[in-house]
Amino acid sequence: MKKILYLHAGAELYGADIVMLELIKRIDKEKYEPVVILPNDGQLVKKLRDLEVNVIVQNYPILRRKYFNLKGIIKYCFEYIKYSKKIIKYIKKENIDILHINTSAVLEGAYIKKKTGIRTIWHIHEILVKPKFISKFIYNIIARYSDEIVCVSEAVKEHFMKITNRRDVKVIYNGVDNSKFNKNINCEYLKKEFDIKDEDIVVGMIGRVNAWKGQNDFLKAMELIFPKVSNLKALIVGGVFEGQEWRMQELKKDINESKYSDKIIFSDYRQDSANIHKLIDIFILPSINPDPLPTVVLEAMASAKPIVGYRHGGICEMVEDGYNGYLANVKDVKDLANKIWLLIENQELALLKKLADLPEEIASAAQTLEPHRLCTYLHDLASTFHSFYNHCRVNTDDEKLRNARLGLSKATAIAIKNVLTILGVHAPNEM
Repeated sequence: MKKILYLHAGAELYGADIVMLELIKRIDKEKYEPVVILPNDGQLVKKLRDLEVNVIVQNYPILRRKYFNLKGIIKYCFEYIKYSKKIIKYIKKENIDILHINTSAVLEGAYIKKKTGIRTIWHIHEILVKPKFISKFIYNIIARYSDEIVCVSEAVKEHFMKITNRRDVKVIYNGVDNSKFNKNINCEYLKKEFDIKDEDIVVGMIGRVNAWKGQNDFLKAMELIFPKVSNLKALIVGGVFEGQEWRMQELKKDINESKYSDKIIFSDYRQDSANIHKLIDIFILPSINPDPLPTVVLEAMASAKPIVGYRHGGICEMVEDGYNGYLANVKDVKDLANKIWLLIENQELALLKKLADLPEEIASAAQTLEPHRLCTYLHDLASTFHSFYNHCRVNTDDEKLRNARLGLSKATAIAIKNVLTILGVHAPNEM
């Protein structure tokens, strides 16, 4: 059995954290024994220990902006050598076979590789853009001191290869757990918590509050749309790195000062992201720097949600413009708002798609012996119809449009009646 030591940059449950957790969860335990050393305690530590994985917490430094000054550099170098030696001592004591570094920010891997010669896999989840001299330094360190380099998208690989001479770079896409992220998740408790009505349209984003995730662009785009739709809500979910709480305060201040503050919901980091994805009708990724392969987009897709994001980074490998979402021009808030509006406005299409799901829902409920799935479908269909009815005037002067919308309404009534009949429930002709 081979022992694999994983080094990572934190102990939260965001994208790269979850990817490592799922990788370790599914690794062949008869062939490999995973051991994890993390720089701090947190939810990831608990999750890994629940899997009976050996987790050690050592305060090794992670290369972040707080070290980008003379005092910070001296402190970083001192702690870098100190903790790298401790990790090397552990590697030798436990006869570790493979070192897996799960982020570009853990540069301890270079020192460890140089001193021990251990087989090293570097897993790159980032597209490092600024400062350029730092990204060039980090990527060339990784290129020199790794046996295998794995990137999470073609966008990451292309960026890495522009800076380094390494050409044997592999791409392995991340995935998500479809048993956790799917369209059958319950979110009724969230509607109560956030005071969201069934007919409300929820446009949302999930992401750490930092300099480039784009929360401000999201707010600006939504402020352009709020005047057009009365039942529209904006939802932002995300926490901050320790020491950057000021970013959270600034975001809250911007929300409170908005004339649409009553339509904007903010929540700090939380663990029920699958339920949040279910609550959201349209998912937004407004990152102003290229996001490598955003896990939140995979989660939103698994939850059957359309996506809108800026046209750069890994999302371009995930979203086909006009098919499963829209891509907007980078940092163009008006274009972002226009793309969001295209999805909000197209409530007829949303209702058509929901009606088209019915045969599959009936088949799935029969195959799995889970009739409650039809109840969930009926609830979702009713919610979709409410959004359609509130947004699209049926009794319009345009005869063709009126007949088309009446046809959609009749089709919805037939679908509801058919599902209720399957469930053995009498469908009333009027309320």
